[in-house]
Amino acid sequence: MTNIGKRGIHYLQRLNAANVPKDLIENGQNRVIEASLTLIRERAKLKGELLRALGGVVASSSLLGVPLGHNSSFLQGPAFAPPRIREAIWCGSTNSTTEEGHDLNDPRVLTDVGDVPVQELRDCGVDDDRLMSIISDSVKLVMEEAPLRPLVLGGDHSISFPVVRAVSEKLGGPVDILHLDAHPDIYHSFEGNKYSHASSFARIMEGGYARRLLQKLGEGVKGVYISLDVDCLDPAFAPGVSHIEPGGLSFRDVLNILHNLKGDIVAADVVEFNPQRDTVDGMTAMVAAKLVRELTAKISK
Repeated sequence: MTNIGKRGIHYLQRLNAANVPKDLIENGQNRVIEASLTLIRERAKLKGELLRALGGVVASSSLLGVPLGHNSSFLQGPAFAPPRIREAIWCGSTNSTTEEGHDLNDPRVLTDVGDVPVQELRDCGVDDDRLMSIISDSVKLVMEEAPLRPLVLGGDHSISFPVVRAVSEKLGGPVDILHLDAHPDIYHSFEGNKYSHASSFARIMEGGYARRLLQKLGEGVKGVYISLDVDCLDPAFAPGVSHIEPGGLSFRDVLNILHNLKGDIVAADVVEFNPQRDTVDGMTAMVAAKLVRELTAKISK
């Protein structure tokens, strides 16, 4: 757990020890939660209105950051990933066009609704049950503003559970998931934490939010959710991850999978990039950003 996360928990414990009325604490937390959701709601509404005014857009990727790292079993650096990925997306060392010819400067291709303020919520003593609900609600707010489709920047892999739950509930049924990862993440409860990044797909499957979980490329899938853990790549391509697993996929392997996928991608996440383990020149940040760029091209149409 990060020091910031511990500080929030200890702060709440001190308030409880001082016999501060619980309804006072809860009312304060509710105000912070509502303020957090309001900002995402209004940003998503603005971007959705813009795209509907422009017209001709069936689906458009919209970035939503979830800077959560405390459910990692080893290092919590993924909490710092969303701003690093955004910085790399717009880095001047590369152009704004994807390999499939989409220009990211076109708002019909990519918009951004900001971050779920995870650490601020935890600093107010919001526990993981409520936090997961806030993440789900945030994703739904994006999906309510057609043609926006959420492209979520993690964060550790625990965020996939509330994101997939929201997508499934909003679409009215389970989705097919293409899960690219060095690990299956299906522990029932890893180290006693049901929300561990090693348990996200156990929660997804037991909740009935996925029709199929594909940890290899499947044929003919429709309504696809893509969950892309950066550690699926060999560390030669992406050293900036918490759990380095030599012998992984090449970057071109992953791009070929994405480019050849024929299903309708309804949402996606890119998770487990850890800036604290990246190279000095930010190589893994650029890799994560490139994955986001190419996912954007697959979602937007």
